[in-house]
Amino acid sequence: MPTVDVMDETFLVVTRPRVAAVFADPAGWPRMWPDLRLRTVTDRGDQGMRWTVTGALVGSMEVWLEEVLDGTVLHYYLRADGSGPDGAPVPLPPRRAAAEARRRHRAAKTLALALKRSLEDGRAPGEPPPSAGVPARS
Repeated sequence: MPTVDVMDETFLVVTRPRVAAVFADPAGWPRMWPDLRLRTVTDRGDQGMRWTVTGALVGSMEVWLEEVLDGTVLHYYLRADGSGPDGAPVPLPPRRAAAEARRRHRAAKTLALALKRSLEDGRAPGEPPPSAGVPARS
C-alpha cells in the first residue's frame, strides 16, 4: 500500500475536451508537477490519463475526467512512495508521508483551481459554460 495516497475532485464548468487538452501535452507536465517524471500508461483521450511516476515519488498518478451536467469533474489520484537512492520505491515514515500527502493535495487543488479560473474564462456563477473552442481528442 502506498504511503502517499491523494485524491481530489473539482468541478469545472468547461467541456471535457477542453480540460483533456491541458493534460494531453507532455510538454506541460513539468510545469504542473516539476519534481515528478511521468510516463503514460493509459491515454483515455477525453476521459483522462494514467501515468507511472518517478522522481521525488515513485508510483502512479491519474487524471479522470467525468462529464457532469454542463461541465467536467476533474478527479485526481496520486498513489506513491518515496524514492530511494536507486529510484526504487521506499515507504515514507508516517509523519513524513502525512506531510507529503497534505502538500500534494494542496498542489492538486491549486492546479485544479487555476485551471478552473483559466478555462472558465471569467464565467460568473450561474452563467453557461464558455464556448468549447477546442476540438475533441480521440
